[in-house]
Amino acid sequence: MSTINISIRDALQADIPTIMKLIYLKAEFDGCPEAVKATSHRLEKDLFGDKHLAFIILAEVDGKVVGFATYHFIYSTFLAKPGIWLDDLYVKAEHRNKRVGELLMLRLCQIAQEKGCGRIDWTVAKSNDRGIKFYERIGGKIVERVRLYRLDSQAIATKASLQATIL
Repeated sequence: MSTINISIRDALQADIPTIMKLIYLKAEFDGCPEAVKATSHRLEKDLFGDKHLAFIILAEVDGKVVGFATYHFIYSTFLAKPGIWLDDLYVKAEHRNKRVGELLMLRLCQIAQEKGCGRIDWTVAKSNDRGIKFYERIGGKIVERVRLYRLDSQAIATKASLQATIL
């Protein structure tokens, strides 16, 4: 059995074109390629500008990027500790089941420990059986007592304008 050389590293500004490709691959995998609104300029500002809003770690096999994890920090008032929100985890199909995803999660756990985080949270599509099995295998637990809610940008704008009229 041959071994592959997997490394995990922080993304660099020069990686933005590769990150954009990975974002599109992830969106295709999720069945919603039309949902991608990200631009290279926006990623450059948000990931590498004055105020980092999110972070990306990349997985490489023999020097070629094959996957990524995107995350940002959250805060739990119950724990009185920071946490990590894993936004996306994606590994190219030909590199799945080769420990790439596991090593991305391991690095995320190391970052969480370095930052004193109390937990890492994420979502997974109910239909993603392979993803669910992967997360369970690495120790993830489904939290059934909560549901994800979302206000999209249109709802935010509507509510924000209503608030302005109330004040």
